[in-house]
Amino acid sequence: MSEQQHAKDENSKLKAAVCVLGLSTVGLLASTIALAVQNNSSSNAAAAPATAEDKTVATLEASGSDNFLVPIDIVPERATAEIATIFDEGTNVCAEKAIKLDNVDCIHMPGPQAGANVTKGFKGLMEVDVVPNTKNYWQSSMCPVNVHWHLGTEHYSVGEYDENGSGPNGNVGVPYRRTLAEGEVQDGFRCHHYDPDDEAYTRPYEWKHCIGMEVGETYEVHWPHSGAGACGTTYQYQTPFYDGVFCNLDMETLQTLAPQDIANAVGVQGQIFTIVNDDTYYYPDLIRGWIVDEEMGMGQDIAMYTGSTTGESRSNEICSSYSPITWQVDRKCHKISASSFDKLCYDMKMQRDDMSDDLYAHGSRELVTPDYVANNQQTRRLTEKHEHDHSHGHSHVRGHQHHQWF
Repeated sequence: MSEQQHAKDENSKLKAAVCVLGLSTVGLLASTIALAVQNNSSSNAAAAPATAEDKTVATLEASGSDNFLVPIDIVPERATAEIATIFDEGTNVCAEKAIKLDNVDCIHMPGPQAGANVTKGFKGLMEVDVVPNTKNYWQSSMCPVNVHWHLGTEHYSVGEYDENGSGPNGNVGVPYRRTLAEGEVQDGFRCHHYDPDDEAYTRPYEWKHCIGMEVGETYEVHWPHSGAGACGTTYQYQTPFYDGVFCNLDMETLQTLAPQDIANAVGVQGQIFTIVNDDTYYYPDLIRGWIVDEEMGMGQDIAMYTGSTTGESRSNEICSSYSPITWQVDRKCHKISASSFDKLCYDMKMQRDDMSDDLYAHGSRELVTPDYVANNQQTRRLTEKHEHDHSHGHSHVRGHQHHQWF
């Protein structure tokens, strides 16, 4: 064999070896990739959720909503809410700014009172020359300065929240001033949603931030608004709410204001809810004000009148001197998830001022007799046009027996 032929044969053998080695390397690489993918899949399956979507949503099996997905951390944990930051070190400019006006005997009526019957067609019997602010409060340079709620309702709306409603702790009649045991909170009317056979109204919720709340109960939520609040600042929300209402207003200036000036600059939004343990009714931003949703019928049928501050320290014998202020009250009762309230309480904990005294339900004032209710009720509907109610009775309501007040 010639040297040239021998070199050619050796070259062919070398190429064959390289080819075999290359194929082996490719096969080994493919096997490694396959094994890595398999191991990664097994690891992800064991440590689910793995995808971005899986990390942000979870099926709410406990809520009874099999096909509804919400963030896993729908309400932050308590430890997060209580963390201290440098923003806690500022001086609360609204602290102790409340102008104190004592309650008075209703014989010395300081002005129209609340809460009232807000059923469409009802008119109070107190003649007044002041009218409620019928605008959205933000259109009058007012902002919410607090949020709090009452057990049961202080207002009354036939067929929505009245003596015919129900809840896990029963209801009240009309009039409903009770002889209370020491430490017991005076409650108000209930809505008509409660169903003891539906777990959404009976299954307990694990509250993280709110205190003493109960699934199935009715609560009336109030958002006091003021044109003299620390609007748009870290001091906007205050407890007690009087600090927020009077933050930029002193007694000397208050005494120069006409009643209509006060009614135009101070008002309360009122919206009524029954709590359900069902996160399909979750709303994450209750601290900013009431819910307005045309499709859900929320914040659509609004009663407006001038009244006073409320609470169980007032009655039909002892009246509030904080009058007249505007009230805008949703006539309908709505379902809301327990988690919505818990998120609200979390947000309240995150405010600069200490709002811990508003993390639980306050007592309800007894329904105000028509003699102490202003005769200036108005209505705002979906169109934002204002109509005046001229009927004075309840002839349009059937199937109910009502107290002589109505």
